[in-house]
Amino acid sequence: MDKKKEKLFRRKSKIRSKISGSAEKPRLTVYKSQRYIYAQIINDQDGKTICSAYTGELVSADEKKNTKSFKNIDYAVKLGKLIADKALKNNIQNIVFDRNGKIYHGRIKSLAEAARQNGLKF
Repeated sequence: MDKKKEKLFRRKSKIRSKISGSAEKPRLTVYKSQRYIYAQIINDQDGKTICSAYTGELVSADEKKNTKSFKNIDYAVKLGKLIADKALKNNIQNIVFDRNGKIYHGRIKSLAEAARQNGLKF
């Protein structure tokens, strides 16, 4: 592994050792691929994903063909709103935020703030 991946893995391991989702407070985790941003709300005690969303859900098929990436801050804000709406439909208000080893800045921060503004508490 190169140093960048090692640092990410170390941060991720340290965060996950302290954070766990339960039925009362599930875990909201964020993953960034090369094209999309994914968000999942997970109950770690049961090992089940309660709801999930990704930026590909926010666009039409024509836009998917013409755009290479859906990772900018605008899509992160829309994804935060979408995951908050899905969580509230499942009667979830309190969550634990898992940034998945990434730095709380930019897209991760904008997604978290959008989720907070739309009703999630963490």
